[in-house]
Amino acid sequence: MQPDQLAALAAIVEHGTFEAAARSLHVTTSAVSQRIRALEASAGQVLVRRTAPCTPTAAGEPLVRMARQWALLLAEARSEPDAVVDLPVAVNADSLATWFRGVVGEVATWEGVRLRLHVEDQGWSADLLRRGDVLAAVTSDPVAVQGCTVEPLGSVRYRPAASPAYAERWRRARGYDWARMPVVVFNEKDALQHDLLVARGLSAPPVVHRVPTSADFHEAVRLGLGWGLLPSAQLDPDLATGRLVVLSARDHVDVPLFWQRWRLESAALSRLTTAVRAAKRRRPVA
Repeated sequence: MQPDQLAALAAIVEHGTFEAAARSLHVTTSAVSQRIRALEASAGQVLVRRTAPCTPTAAGEPLVRMARQWALLLAEARSEPDAVVDLPVAVNADSLATWFRGVVGEVATWEGVRLRLHVEDQGWSADLLRRGDVLAAVTSDPVAVQGCTVEPLGSVRYRPAASPAYAERWRRARGYDWARMPVVVFNEKDALQHDLLVARGLSAPPVVHRVPTSADFHEAVRLGLGWGLLPSAQLDPDLATGRLVVLSARDHVDVPLFWQRWRLESAALSRLTTAVRAAKRRRPVA
């Protein structure tokens, strides 16, 4: 297996087509096709699904990881002044909107590093590690992906909140009409609100709004679109000003977070891990 063949495989998976991979590698599409055919002949298996976009097969996923690990170590080994090290990282939207910004600010001071963030739900980000799409991830999975290390970051407590006007509209006696009042979720992978309702013995209400960015989710709850679970970093300032109220003092969902990274002797990856630890100390996630 040749480095240029592995690079072609990684480029196809990253960019989605043979043509786009060729442009990124500054070669012809024919050259990319030849490299993949040679790599598949060497492996004895089909490695890329020729779909739109192209995706790796089960046999191809380990080679994608190998390709990206090789690219990281090669970039660090180069002495050229314009060499750039890629740092693809998965992080959930709420972390990116709060404590992880300290990591972004730290990386902003580094030379020769390109940060590429993949925003993914903490319950699904470990899949990006398994496929080789990222070299590190903020995840809720405490079990290390094969070839990775894992360390705890703490827990985030989410509490159900709504605007004061919304809360009054759905107040029933001493509580609220949890079975019917509209709820806001982040996306189809967001199960936090569902988990809270299940704990109350309820299913989803008739109206479920979807708002797929952390800042806009927060604003939608402020505007009274529905109730939603918010982390303390977003919720506490609004509680202090009266812009939001907590719907239940006893109901909450705690989400543990972990940092998983490839087990590689990489200076850039170790530096990134140090930045994550420092950001966590400066602004605890719990």
